[in-house]
Amino acid sequence: MNKKDCLDTLLCAGFSGVGKSYFYRHSKLKVLDIDSSKFFDKASFPQNYIEHIKANLGKVDVILISSHKVVRDALIKEGLEFTLVYPNINLKDEFIERYKQRKHRRNNEDFIKRVSDNWTKWITRLQNQDGCKKIELSTEQYLSDVIAR
Repeated sequence: MNKKDCLDTLLCAGFSGVGKSYFYRHSKLKVLDIDSSKFFDKASFPQNYIEHIKANLGKVDVILISSHKVVRDALIKEGLEFTLVYPNINLKDEFIERYKQRKHRRNNEDFIKRVSDNWTKWITRLQNQDGCKKIELSTEQYLSDVIAR
């Protein structure tokens, strides 16, 4: 991997519900959506996930990745530049409604309750994240509104 590969590919770490799947399906760019839940060997996580990201640098325009802290920390440790996309902290009700409307296997009541219970803590951590570019979404805004597609 060389520095040019990193510059040619935007790494976009998006909070749940920002519209990663929609962006993946509708963008005119070449986009790879790497779902961290598919990396079943948790003993090797997040290194196996980071290696998969690095292997695809320069091959696509945008790689959509997890915004989990362990992933963010690993990206910074590897020196990989990324953009973190997350909602404004005041958009809790809007995002909870987004989760209820999505037909996604992980948007069950347990997931929604976990996000609701941890909303302030998680969004505050994203707001305070160092070492990356940050984009905070406003009401009714999605990833496709803030990333050229």
